[in-house]
Amino acid sequence: MSLRERINEDMKAAMKARETAKLSAIRLLLSAVKQKEVDERITLDDAAVIAVVEKLNKQRKDSVTQYEAAGRNDLANAEKFEITVLAAYLPEQMGADELTAAVDAALAETGATAPSDMGKLMAVLKPRLAGKADMAAVSQIVKDRLKTR
Repeated sequence: MSLRERINEDMKAAMKARETAKLSAIRLLLSAVKQKEVDERITLDDAAVIAVVEKLNKQRKDSVTQYEAAGRNDLANAEKFEITVLAAYLPEQMGADELTAAVDAALAETGATAPSDMGKLMAVLKPRLAGKADMAAVSQIVKDRLKTR
C-alpha cells in the first residue's frame, strides 16, 4: 500500500470514529499533497509525499514556538496534536550513531576536508537522509566533522 493510500484509509477511519481533530489534520495533509500535484502537474510518489509531510511538520513546530511565546497554550497544544498525527506518516528517524556513520561515509566519498566543502557534502547527504533525519541535526554533525579535519 502506498503512503497516499494509507493516508486515505486513515482519513476514512477517522471519519468513522468521529475523530474530528485527527480528521482535520489528515485533510490538511491531503490538501497539501493535492495542491503540490496540481502545481507541478505530477502524481507524487512516497518520497515526495514524505517531503510534504516534513514541510507541514516543520510549519507546525514553528507555530508551536510562536504560540508558546505568545502564551497561547491552547493553540500550541492543537499544533502539537497535528505534529503527532503527521509524524505517523514519516519513516523511522535515524539515531545519532547512524547519522554520524552516514556523515562519515559521505566525507570519505566526497573527500571533503574544509568547512567550504559543506555544500557539496550536504548535497550528497540530503537525498540519502530525506525523511529519515532532521537535516538541521545532520548539518550540525557535518559542521563538527569538518572543523576537526
